[in-house]
Amino acid sequence: MPSSPAPLYAAADIHGHRAEFRDALREAGLTDDSGQWSGGRARLWLLGDYVDRGPDGIGVIEDIRRLAAQAPGTGGRVGALLGNHEVQLLAAHRFGTAPVSGWSQPGGFHGGWTRFGGQDADLRRLTPDHLDWLAALPAAALVDDHLLVHSDTTQYLELGPDLDAVNRAATAALTDQDPGAWLEFSRRMSSRGSFHGARSTAPDDPVARMLDALGGTVLVHGHSTLTKHFGIPPENVREALRYAEDRVVAIDGGVYEGGRILLTRLH
Repeated sequence: MPSSPAPLYAAADIHGHRAEFRDALREAGLTDDSGQWSGGRARLWLLGDYVDRGPDGIGVIEDIRRLAAQAPGTGGRVGALLGNHEVQLLAAHRFGTAPVSGWSQPGGFHGGWTRFGGQDADLRRLTPDHLDWLAALPAAALVDDHLLVHSDTTQYLELGPDLDAVNRAATAALTDQDPGAWLEFSRRMSSRGSFHGARSTAPDDPVARMLDALGGTVLVHGHSTLTKHFGIPPENVREALRYAEDRVVAIDGGVYEGGRILLTRLH
């Protein structure tokens, strides 16, 4: 008999909350009391926004990289996607406070990054290894029948017609020398709300457009918090939210808004 598929977990928008992330991993049985991988064959995907807003974004990145190195030893895997806050951090590092043509933000990319929760400690602690890791993160992944993305937006389709093209375009965007191209890429990655009220019977159904182009039968995203963007009180955040006729799963529990990190088992 064929073996059953390994469990698939996802979490998003850790935002520097390293202690809460470690607690969630331990409670799910993916790490032991010392923080080492104990998830066996499980797959864990992190859907972006590891930095900003919280106290230790670099620590979160280091934990993810360490677990990604450990998991294959037991047949598991830890994967990570690019979030809009990683794009903003990289832009602040690359361009600093230089003015950006067509954008009135004081302090350029650094000013915009600070306005959206950028932490100077994260910027100061960036190493060349961190920069290389961040720049290589894919924008989207197809795992089993789940399309994993950071943002609840159809703007990914502006990057390319299929999954490989989207990821190639994201990688290329992070090596561009033009601040305007970075600004446009950041805006696309920061877009949200495309799937609210989506119906499969609609002639231009946004969920179907994403799944048809990039693959999968269920789309999983972070970015838009259950607390603010879906109206769930922080004290009531307990599990991921399925919507758009059960074709979309929102997993950002709004930890920085008083909610929690939702480490969600997808199957």
